[in-house]
Amino acid sequence: MSKVSTSSRSDLWGGFCWVAVGAFILIESLRMERFDNMGATLYTYPGFVPGIISCVIVLLGVVMIFRGLKSNATVDANADPLINRRFLISLVCMLVFSLILLAHTHFLVATALFVSVFTFLFANEETPMSKRLISASINGVISSCVVYFLFQEVFLVRLP
Repeated sequence: MSKVSTSSRSDLWGGFCWVAVGAFILIESLRMERFDNMGATLYTYPGFVPGIISCVIVLLGVVMIFRGLKSNATVDANADPLINRRFLISLVCMLVFSLILLAHTHFLVATALFVSVFTFLFANEETPMSKRLISASINGVISSCVVYFLFQEVFLVRLP
């Protein structure tokens, strides 16, 4: 029962959070400059794609809310907490990456460090330390290079 209760509660709270995030993105995309004076059309407005994506986020958040309500989200005294150690570690890693690493190091180095540390922290604890460290380092370097190449060369997006 506690697994169902935890899943139901996380769907309910997660759904509300996704609806709020999606609504915020939608509002901000509607506030973006439209460049009508330069001949821009609806499909070339800078906020068009973020607006569409935010609508999808809101829709999926509503689906999560209904899923949580349908499965009778009750608060069980023995239920696992919604915010646990893994969640907090993930949050800290993402904040360090976005607020510190990207601001002070090159994208390739920051991304390689982030992916390496994240992979190492969430790897199977039964795997020997040296194997986890080597695997995490390889994952970090390869994924950093692939993301950098794709965004810089294929999508033509300048990265920090």
